[in-house]
Amino acid sequence: MTEESSTNDLSRFKTTYFEECAELLITAEECLLRLQNGSDDPEDCNAVFRCVHSIKGGAGAFAFSDLVRFAHVFETALDALRSGRVGLTPALAEVLVRGNDILGDFVRAAQEGVVLPPDHGERVTQVLNTLTGQGGQDSGAAASTPSAPVAAGEACFLVRFIPTAEMLRTGNDPLMMVRELAGLGALETSADLTRLPARLEDLAAQDAYLSWNFRMTTDQGRQAVLDVFEFVAGDCAEVSVEPDGGAEAEKPEAPAAAPAATPAAPPAPAALHPEPSEHPDHPDHPAEEGHPAEAGLRMRAEDKPGSGGVHTASIRVELDKVDRLVNMVGELVITQAMLGQQTNRFSAESHPELFMGLQELSHHTRELQESVMAIRAQPIKTLFSRAPRIVRDLSSRLGKQVRLVMSGEGTEVDKTVIEQLSDPMVHLIRNSLDHGLESPEQRAARGKPPEGTIHLSAEHRSGRVIIQIEDDGQGIDRRRVLEKAIEKGLVERGQSLSDEQIDQLIFAPGFSTAAVVSDVSGRGVGLDVVRKNIQDVGGRVSVQSQPGVGARFIMSLPLTLAVMDGMLVAVGGERYVLPLTNIVESIRPKPEQTHALVNVGNMLTLRGEYIRLVALHSLFNVEGAVTDPTKGLVVVVETEGGDRVGLLVDELLGQQQVVIKSLESNFRPVRGVSAATILGDGRVALILDVGALKAEGDRDGGGGNAPLAAE
Repeated sequence: MTEESSTNDLSRFKTTYFEECAELLITAEECLLRLQNGSDDPEDCNAVFRCVHSIKGGAGAFAFSDLVRFAHVFETALDALRSGRVGLTPALAEVLVRGNDILGDFVRAAQEGVVLPPDHGERVTQVLNTLTGQGGQDSGAAASTPSAPVAAGEACFLVRFIPTAEMLRTGNDPLMMVRELAGLGALETSADLTRLPARLEDLAAQDAYLSWNFRMTTDQGRQAVLDVFEFVAGDCAEVSVEPDGGAEAEKPEAPAAAPAATPAAPPAPAALHPEPSEHPDHPDHPAEEGHPAEAGLRMRAEDKPGSGGVHTASIRVELDKVDRLVNMVGELVITQAMLGQQTNRFSAESHPELFMGLQELSHHTRELQESVMAIRAQPIKTLFSRAPRIVRDLSSRLGKQVRLVMSGEGTEVDKTVIEQLSDPMVHLIRNSLDHGLESPEQRAARGKPPEGTIHLSAEHRSGRVIIQIEDDGQGIDRRRVLEKAIEKGLVERGQSLSDEQIDQLIFAPGFSTAAVVSDVSGRGVGLDVVRKNIQDVGGRVSVQSQPGVGARFIMSLPLTLAVMDGMLVAVGGERYVLPLTNIVESIRPKPEQTHALVNVGNMLTLRGEYIRLVALHSLFNVEGAVTDPTKGLVVVVETEGGDRVGLLVDELLGQQQVVIKSLESNFRPVRGVSAATILGDGRVALILDVGALKAEGDRDGGGGNAPLAAE
């Protein structure tokens, strides 16, 4: 292997490691928040311990010394907590949450190749070290769990653990594996001292000499026991997990060098999960040769992960490779459309095989597209998981009582959309906490409960993802907003604006109604950035407010940024695409169904309901188009908010899949247009934004003579 290829392999391993770190940090934070909220499930503490342990193990392999050092302190404190040597208090829970933040700082520093200041996280480190030093029984004390009958539903295993001499050099501590085993069930332990050098001067401080034999009673399966050693398999000379021949089997004697057993100390009353000390000396079953090899699971250092009987249900793939696959699927869709365009010169009767083959191609292309999109889709839970921490920290700083309610965490959306939504969601939650919700005293004076509520929700609607952040606070003070807008020159004094138009002013650059600038808000940076970030992924944001009742921010985003089903329509010589999920029906209206209302604009009556009629030829200034609704077609579409609008077009050209191309990155943003696509004949068609068309129609009275211009 050349030096260059070795470097490339190491780079790939590091990339995978940091991806795993990001997931582990999220998992750890979720568990810590549950502990902070009063959870008494010992698995939460064990899960955090495993996350930190995995991060530390990888950091040791890559020689990230600062990360290893802090992770070891954090891991030791967690071990003291889960072993029952200390109890969980609100203050300790807060320190652990902060410790996870510091751990994330060290991970990011290692990823970016920077060195943090020597005192970074020093305060948290001191608290964690103090915690470890004060915890219960001395770590060198011996303890073991006395032999007990195996209960129904439990299994008994004989475990042998022999670390390599180099394990300590990678940042891993064999005693941590011993403690993790103890967290799975009752454990009888004996240490094997036969590898210790005969002379003291031959001892190497960085070498591991001890090995262990365990007799373990647990309600977990053999794989769960093996998983304890998963991350350190390369540092183990031997790990074997074999079922015990029987609960009544006589225990063998401990190695002669092992000291006598010491009675176990009782666990601390506030312990989350009692377990033996890391130096138990009780004798146990060593691995006996009498058991058939096929009856046990054995994992040795020479058994490479993935080469034996352990199989994984998923693999990690670099995002760039997935993106290239998505782009190729997009090109395949365009090629399919081009072939379909060519078949217009033939008839199905004369070339049945050709048309049948194209139908098969269309079917398989759609399946491929859906499968590829599913690869990029992620539950929005990864985004929502940040919200509880933000609400808890900020409400504490502001002196407000806030309850967070979340729904729709399983809603899936494109990974790129999730990444782009992180900052906007934080801004909107902070805005609701700071500006929306009142203090407990103000809420009591208004007859509200002292605790305010923020509801964070996500759902699929009309082919898009709708994310809402709603609070039950005071709503938008439209008088103050209007005064500030006049002061900044955004509107003219005396100009008539609807409530909805006033509400949208808060998204103007530099706009803020905060009387005092603080570290939370008031600097006029935020909501304009929110709108920009959401528009960058083809989305839009709006706000609804009711004074004294609350406000609701609504983010509407595309499910995917690659391919969509659309209806191709003609307006004059131009071609436009309407998202198929927004289309309700198409009609050719009769003269009595169309109306021009004063101060309202063009309307259409449909089954007793008035809906806005928008003339696309007028909005986009297209010449040669049908201008009489009774001679053209009206496509009735529905926005995410449930509002309906009629769009006047010349004709429907057919349904097809289209590849979404960013208009902003290739041209410039255009109001009423979300993106563009390339048709089968090579022409460019604009993909229309139904919600934006509805808003423009309301503003311009259904189109009139005011064409839409580029922003």
